[in-house]
Amino acid sequence: MTKITEMKKVFYCIILMIITLGNNLMAQEEQEMSEEEKERIAEIRKTSTTYALALRYNDANVAKNALYDLLTDYPQNDSLLYSLSLLYLQSQQFASAALSSQDLIARNPEHLAGLEVNGIAYDNLGVYDKALSSYESLYLKTEDLNILYKMTFIQFRLQRYTESMTNIDILMSKEEAEEMKAVFPSDQNQQKEFPIKVALLNLKGLIHQEKGDKENAKKFFNEALAMAPDFVAAKQNIEQLDKE
Repeated sequence: MTKITEMKKVFYCIILMIITLGNNLMAQEEQEMSEEEKERIAEIRKTSTTYALALRYNDANVAKNALYDLLTDYPQNDSLLYSLSLLYLQSQQFASAALSSQDLIARNPEHLAGLEVNGIAYDNLGVYDKALSSYESLYLKTEDLNILYKMTFIQFRLQRYTESMTNIDILMSKEEAEEMKAVFPSDQNQQKEFPIKVALLNLKGLIHQEKGDKENAKKFFNEALAMAPDFVAAKQNIEQLDKE
């Protein structure tokens, strides 16, 4: 998981398929419906079409309004609630994304995409304990190394240094980690992809620095620079150590 753009595309295809199937089913039963029921179904069809068009034309506000209308009719529909929380996340409305995805996983703890949205939203809000809780649940269910990578940094922010260091070592021992990348500033003042091992070595240095172990901190910063001489964060960390 964690390729949330790909998940979004798959979900949009699924929900449009559900809308089409629902329309076909409702058409079959229309002869037995009252006028009031037919009007209600016509309104749902209209709202579903509005939602589909808003997604197509990248109009998040209209799509969110349509989802709220659909949720009024189908309040227990996990797909609708997930789609709403994802739209909030993409709009950087992190508080709304966190709250809506929290409701989703409260009633469906196995909703993996909901757990990811929840973790990302709380991480962006700086509510690291809740972000970590969602990521931990997600990692236990998926063993996704990208999630474990995020966990190491959140554990560091929460001063849970032993856990962070343990997970760094787990990550660095995995063969799949050799291919993993993360984006950080380079010394050309541009964003660049670096091997995650560079970031993890730098994080090890930060953990030792926080513990007052300057010698090992500098050792890990230098190891990071040996792998990537243009990794700005490690250079800055060494400069900071030399000033102390």
